[in-house]
Amino acid sequence: MTLTASYEYCRRLNARHGRSFYLATLLLPAWKRRHVHALYGFARHVDDIVDERGTTAPVGRGAALDEVNTRLNSCLAGEPVRDPVLPAFVHTVRSFGVEQADINAFLRSMRTDLTVTRYGTYQDLLTYMEGSAAAIGLMMLPVLETVPGAERAAREPARELGRAFQLTNFLRDVAEDLARGRVYLPKEDLAEFGVTEEDLAAASSGRALRDLVAFEAVRARDHYRRALDGVELLVPSSRPCIRAACELYGGILRQITEVGHDVLVARARVPRRRRAVIFARHLLAASAAGRAERRTPSEAA
Repeated sequence: MTLTASYEYCRRLNARHGRSFYLATLLLPAWKRRHVHALYGFARHVDDIVDERGTTAPVGRGAALDEVNTRLNSCLAGEPVRDPVLPAFVHTVRSFGVEQADINAFLRSMRTDLTVTRYGTYQDLLTYMEGSAAAIGLMMLPVLETVPGAERAAREPARELGRAFQLTNFLRDVAEDLARGRVYLPKEDLAEFGVTEEDLAAASSGRALRDLVAFEAVRARDHYRRALDGVELLVPSSRPCIRAACELYGGILRQITEVGHDVLVARARVPRRRRAVIFARHLLAASAAGRAERRTPSEAA
């Protein structure tokens, strides 16, 4: 697959599977957008191996992850590979100096999903999210760019952004994850609120489960708050995208709240009209910042 075709494949993956995030990426300068799509495409590609092969035993999915890792190493070494996402991903990694340690952390967490299906404490869940979510935020950071001298200070807000998004997804997808045999609500929290896995499998949420979801939503909002503390550390052309992404994903929490935290009735979605309003609210600032930071074709490689 050519590099151009690989970037387009990643863009389509983002548009199809990450609609809220994809909408936010449209606020980025065009040269930067495709690199964000490449990072998303790689993460989605690997996540699909873990999640979508429901009839494949963990050992088979583990072998598939090994194969991706082998192709990734070959691509990083400059060898041609037959893979739809790796040409774009590796080009982005090289262009922005994405750290190998963050890529490895992500792959380790994805492998964890093959064998670990429950988490005892919230700290245990945070350890998992360090690779599955925080590492994604760190991979995005070089593409988004920071203002001079802010690289180190921006790292923790970037990690918090990943945690906020993933915890939101966990709350939205309780029923879907349970169907895959996984529970991301910590055992200690389930016990504290008197919620059993039988309750999670029920057709509707009882009061205890709704209270638990409300509790976890407060945690998610705290991650958003800490992530937004770092927006001013980004270059101006990336700020509207991240603000909009936080509003769009935070809108999922808002929808969960509006249905009384009953996450088992229906999958929470931000209405199209509300998404459009959020996008429009940040469009003017994005356009102005993009013009001010316009790159030449060589600078935007």
